[in-house]
Amino acid sequence: MKPHSHIVEIGGPRSQFITDDPLEILRHARDAFSAGIPVALVTLVDIRGGAARPLGAQMSVRIDGLYCGFVSGGCTEPAVAAEAIDALKAGHDRFPLLGEGSPFFDIVLPCGGGIRLSIHIVRNVEPFDRVLDIVGLRREAALLYSPKSKALICHPPVITGWQSDEFMRVYRPRNKIVISGNELEVDAVARVAQAAGYEVVLSGKFGERLLADISFDRFTAMVLLNHDLDAELPALEAALESPAFYIGALGSMRTHDRRRKHLLELGYGNDDIARIKAPIGIFGKARDAKSLALSVVADIAAIVLE
Repeated sequence: MKPHSHIVEIGGPRSQFITDDPLEILRHARDAFSAGIPVALVTLVDIRGGAARPLGAQMSVRIDGLYCGFVSGGCTEPAVAAEAIDALKAGHDRFPLLGEGSPFFDIVLPCGGGIRLSIHIVRNVEPFDRVLDIVGLRREAALLYSPKSKALICHPPVITGWQSDEFMRVYRPRNKIVISGNELEVDAVARVAQAAGYEVVLSGKFGERLLADISFDRFTAMVLLNHDLDAELPALEAALESPAFYIGALGSMRTHDRRRKHLLELGYGNDDIARIKAPIGIFGKARDAKSLALSVVADIAAIVLE
C-alpha cells in the first residue's frame, strides 16, 4: 500500500493508547505494517545530559497520526510523531536531535538535556516477529539497527546501546513474581504487583499453581509470605535452586536466624542463604497487608537486571 493512502487525522498526531512496554510498542508497529498502514519505529539512541527515558526507549508511529510509546516525558511525543510522519511521507529514515543543540528551538526537554532519535521506516516485520517469539519463550532477544543500510535484524542480545556503528535494543520477558503464603498477604501483594505490570503466579495453599509446574528463571522473583518456616520450605528450596533474581521471606530477624540454621542443616551454604531478603521489603516494619504489599513490590522494582 502506498504511504499516502492514509491521511493524518485533523488535530495532528495523538496517542492511540498509553504504554511504555517495549513489547506492546513492537506489536503496535507490527500490527500496523501487517494491516498495510505505513509505520515508523522511533528509538532513543543518544542522551546528552539528563533525560526522562532510558536509552532504547521507543515509539511506534503510524502515518495516520496514531502512536504509542514514549521517548521523553510526554510533552515532546506529539512533535516526535509529527517528525516520524514526515519521514514516512518522504520515505527516508531520520535522526533528529531534540533539546540542547537542536535546531528545533520550540522543543525544550524538561530535563534540560538533549536526545538523539532514530526514526526507522518499517519495511519488514519478520525481525519483530522473531523477537516477540523469542521473548515469549522467556528469553532475551535484540533488534540491531544499521543506520548505513537502514535495516533492522533480530540479533543475539548484548546490551542496549551502540555496538560499533549499529544500535542494539535488547528486549526481555516481563518479570514474574511467584507468591506463596497466607491468603491476606498473598492477595494484597498480588494486586499491587499486577497493577505494577508484573506477571503474577500464585502457589501454595492459597495459590493457583503447583510448585512443580512453575518455571523459575532469572526474570523471576519469589515472595514467601508464610508465618510457618516448615510451610515455606518447599517454595524456598525451589527458589534457591533456581536463578531467580529475588527471593524474599516474611518474618523478623529472629525468624530469619532460625531459617538460616535450618537451611545450614539441610546443606545450603552462606552464599545461598545470603540470597534471601529477610525481613522482606523496603520498610522496616509493615504492620498491615497493604503496606507490606507496597514494601515488597517496591523492593523488587528497585532491582535493575543487567
